Amino acid sequence: MRVAQHGLLGHIILKTSDMTLKQAYAQAMEWLYMACIALSGTALVVITLIIPYGVFMRYVMNNPQSWPEPASVVMMVFFSFVGGAAIYRANVHIAVASLLNAVSPLKKNMMLAGVELCMAAMSLFMLFYGIQLCQITWHQSMAEFPGLPVGLVYSPIPLAGALTFLFLIERVWVGHPSKDSVMYSDEAVELE
Repeated sequence: MRVAQHGLLGHIILKTSDMTLKQAYAQAMEWLYMACIALSGTALVVITLIIPYGVFMRYVMNNPQSWPEPASVVMMVFFSFVGGAAIYRANVHIAVASLLNAVSPLKKNMMLAGVELCMAAMSLFMLFYGIQLCQITWHQSMAEFPGLPVGLVYSPIPLAGALTFLFLIERVWVGHPSKDSVMYSDEAVELE
């Protein structure tokens, strides 16, 4: 068996050696997308658990806790930025298509290329200036979490910029994900 002889990493390398570079990149973006969804979903679950805990402790136990609200804000920052990158890949973000539908196919393609250029600029802005923001605020701390650097709280900004740029490369170079992507696994089915 190939997996037993080479281990899991060897199996992944052997498996990707049979793919083209575009296919390997698309597969890597699929794994990255699933990681974004899992991490964002985990952050949302944590928010859902700690907010009721804070309310319960404040109003039922009459023992208010100082950490649930700022912790939920930190989780929301993570959820918003990393989840936003995944939403961009899945192409389920808010968009107004009426103008695109009203122009010729050539103008539509030019407008879509302009959108991709704007997304590249925005993601690179988030990446580079987000890194600077993290560096500047790294030695500051939150009052509720003295050991947590503010720069770490802001780290989802450059992370989301990098993720969005990688997903943009996939969209421009490889194209939209195939219909067998995990992104489409939860679409509604026709009822009889």
